[in-house]
Amino acid sequence: MIIIPARLGSTRFPKKVLANVGGVPMVVATANTVKEVDEVVIATDAQEVIEVCEAYGIRAVMTSSEHQSGTDRINEAVARLGLDDNEIIINVQADEPFIEPEIVEQLKALVQRHHNSDRVMMCSAYKAITKEDATDPNLVKVVTDESNFALYFSRSPIPYDRDGGFEGYKGHLGLYGYTRKMLQRFCNLPHAPLEHIEKLEQLRALSHGYAIAMTEVRTNSFGIDTPEDLKRALQRLSNS
Repeated sequence: MIIIPARLGSTRFPKKVLANVGGVPMVVATANTVKEVDEVVIATDAQEVIEVCEAYGIRAVMTSSEHQSGTDRINEAVARLGLDDNEIIINVQADEPFIEPEIVEQLKALVQRHHNSDRVMMCSAYKAITKEDATDPNLVKVVTDESNFALYFSRSPIPYDRDGGFEGYKGHLGLYGYTRKMLQRFCNLPHAPLEHIEKLEQLRALSHGYAIAMTEVRTNSFGIDTPEDLKRALQRLSNS
């Protein structure tokens, strides 16, 4: 199942999940993009989002407004939906209307590979990015080990290029995959200082010694974090 967390009160871009993208609200555009991969459910904290989803025939569930992360919101939605412990859940961010379905399929396959692991807490994806892109704090970077497990995520450019000439920066995509069992294990962990410092929930898993399995993908997608990103998205649509 694909669950899309859709919080209405974004600090950087309020109500962005309802912004018009190609004639429909952003969260609807994202759901329509990935619905061919698996069943889609929207997890929200706003009646306005529920009503929009109903108008477009998309299933949605109401969750608490107190959640500090999208993953915690999804965990409540999963409980409300009564999903099995082995159900594979893909967390697609509501601000990814251009995400390619094949990438979601690739992440789903990675979860299947690790679904019995007690070490792997979640699975995610990254793409190659330029050195210039790596300086953008809205684009999260990741470094991985030789087995493609995450070592660290940051809003800063990582690794630090002391000698110059490094071109191997990896941009993290806002996609996560886990079984319900993995998800519950993650949400039962205490919050970690690094998670709050960077404002990156995945650091909770790494801080407690768990692994995040990564897969490299090729994508032209980008998350819409700011009004400027939305302008870029609308320009892309007008040129397509």
